[in-house]
Amino acid sequence: MLYDLSLRMGYSYDVPASGARHIMRLMPLSLTNRQRLVAGSITISPTPDEQSHFLDFFQHPATAFMLRAPHEALDIRMQARVQVESQPIAADFSPLLADLPEEIAGIWSLAPDSPHHFLGDSPRLTPTREIADYARSCAKPDLTAMQIAHALCTRINKDFTYDPDATTVDTTPIEAFRLKRGVCQDFTHIMILALRSLGIPAGYVSGFLRTIPPPGKERLEGADAMHAWVRIWCGETIGWIELDPTNDIPAGTDHIVVAYGRDYSDVVPVIGVLKSYGSQRAVQAVDVIPLK
Repeated sequence: MLYDLSLRMGYSYDVPASGARHIMRLMPLSLTNRQRLVAGSITISPTPDEQSHFLDFFQHPATAFMLRAPHEALDIRMQARVQVESQPIAADFSPLLADLPEEIAGIWSLAPDSPHHFLGDSPRLTPTREIADYARSCAKPDLTAMQIAHALCTRINKDFTYDPDATTVDTTPIEAFRLKRGVCQDFTHIMILALRSLGIPAGYVSGFLRTIPPPGKERLEGADAMHAWVRIWCGETIGWIELDPTNDIPAGTDHIVVAYGRDYSDVVPVIGVLKSYGSQRAVQAVDVIPLK
């Protein structure tokens, strides 16, 4: 599938802000045999006084910029064309849960995609007994790591209600878990914690979701903003797979990857600090248009 993407992220301040420093991770990745960034551009208004580009630990392109002068608003626009390839359906050669620790121990690499980075605590994810107990209910001893991941994906989709008014970007996983409501970020964090509690490496994927459904299919939840789903390591043979608990589907040609991380803190689209007081308002608009 070939897509044209457009994203607008706007911020307005009650009192003009100054000395603003931000980091952006907005441009889709080029991934071997998965997706290709054909072309892309980002515009920032007002024009930054300083701007630089770098790769973060997970080898994702990021842009840092600074605005010294007072400004009442910040407007960021991204446009890109991305080719997304269909993924073959892989047979389940993942190990049983009891055998997974031995396979993890056999991985000596600490490269960005090493499963070791995705097993323990991360900045936004601390283990909780309630979510661990929930995970164990899906972890039957005769199931493989992949089967458990799919079972958790389906269970979260069934037990939780998509409700954009129920949570905020700062809602913790346990708060969303108790509410049984939230958005893709909440469901993704809950599923990651559940998988890690079982010893299954899992991480956060930030990206975009097709906004216009194919003929005869329902529109997917979470398509008006940036989307999130889960990356799961299922052993040496299978490697990483990606599942979307918000929609209970594997990530496919509807999903466009921007960044991988341990949790949302590693992939925040725009983060920064500034000098101001009062409140601020944020708007986000996304269009994902299939071309063929």
